Amino acid sequence: MKLLFRAGAFSIVLSAIFYLHADAQFSIGAQLRTRTEYRDGQGAPLPQGSNPAVFTSQRTRLMTGFSGYRFKLGATIQDVRVWGQDVSVINRTTTQDLNGLMVHEAWAEVMLLDTVYKNKALNLKVGRQEIAYDDMRLLGNLDWLQQGRRHDAAILKYETGPFQLHLGGGFNQNKENSTGTIYNETPPGNYTATTNAGTMYKAMEFLYAGKKFKKGNISFLFFADQFSKYHIDTVAGVATKTYEQATYTRMTTGLFYTNTFNKWTVTASGYYQFGKGATGLKLNAATLNGNFMYQVSKPFSAGAGVDFATGGTSSDGKTSNAFDFLYGTPHKYWGYMDYFYVGSPFGNRGLQDYYIKTKFKPNTKWTLTGDIHEFLASSEIPGYDTRRFGEELDIVANLALTKVVSFEGGYSHFWSTNALTSAGVKNVANAKSNSNWAYLMIIIKPDFIFK
Repeated sequence: MKLLFRAGAFSIVLSAIFYLHADAQFSIGAQLRTRTEYRDGQGAPLPQGSNPAVFTSQRTRLMTGFSGYRFKLGATIQDVRVWGQDVSVINRTTTQDLNGLMVHEAWAEVMLLDTVYKNKALNLKVGRQEIAYDDMRLLGNLDWLQQGRRHDAAILKYETGPFQLHLGGGFNQNKENSTGTIYNETPPGNYTATTNAGTMYKAMEFLYAGKKFKKGNISFLFFADQFSKYHIDTVAGVATKTYEQATYTRMTTGLFYTNTFNKWTVTASGYYQFGKGATGLKLNAATLNGNFMYQVSKPFSAGAGVDFATGGTSSDGKTSNAFDFLYGTPHKYWGYMDYFYVGSPFGNRGLQDYYIKTKFKPNTKWTLTGDIHEFLASSEIPGYDTRRFGEELDIVANLALTKVVSFEGGYSHFWSTNALTSAGVKNVANAKSNSNWAYLMIIIKPDFIFK
């Protein structure tokens, strides 16, 4: 009897070990993405007489993942640099690290419910991770930039059937302090921030609730981020920011919807922003966005849309009406030359974007898109009778040579007005009225899965 019991117990242990190993999965992937760019006014018009820039940037990534019983692990190491930014042989004795190599992602996800709950999942994801929802207008991985975007955060995810509820947050510090939680909002790093006037949030919290359809979804987002309060001290005649323990809190909330009906795909979103921003100004801002795409034929689709974001300040100068698009992927929306809501500032006048988009996909390998935008300010530009910023044309071609290797090339042209280059907007004196940008990108992305 004892022998049978021991044999049964041993077989159970062996079965459990076999199950754990059988259920485990290891994945490894890589990406080499080189992009050669010709810039003659990308980001902002250049002054007359300026010469175009030409360079090649490269992103190299190594992605690994491991999953087992009720857990997942993921890590992405990346190196981003421009060809030639460091010499072929670096003098390691006197040359400081150029900060090209960094940890892009390093996270763990734990399944808090047992796998027997087939229709329910309660997961906790902790660590450095990309945060992307819906169309990535407000929260996205900013993949177009070689460095991308990531957050140090924890997200609790509850999902059942088509419904999902996510609660996330993060709290940032510059170092392991012995006392207090004062945070320098401009921490040193590899890359300059392109949101919040170049500042980093001290903390953030969000609630995301959504329902998936067969060909779309609807969702609600409430996002709050806090920024360090500060005052100006004069030290040796130099004005210096001194950060405080307290914070300003900015809140953004709204709805997103997208769905496909036969040959029509409709997308709409609206968000309201309030509280106080990084500079301490009160906020009263909003954005409304809507577009449609129609499948004209199997290879060709076309559509149109409008984006509206408020701008300006109140008459007493105490309230900002300029909407900030948080931590999204702006390259997808307001022209590929990145004149608005990216690295190059354009004042606080807000934006109206009226556009037409087309897409031609004759086969599985080729894709060709063409877009035209009309840009206007959403508030008055001091000293100008017009709000018109100008027009932009974007053309992009993609070739999927194999499942691993692809090529992408694009050309953009911007016809700008004097209002765009005025002191209160782009602030470019004697600017060119025609700007150009072109690029060629090669992407090699193999991946392997081992069970």
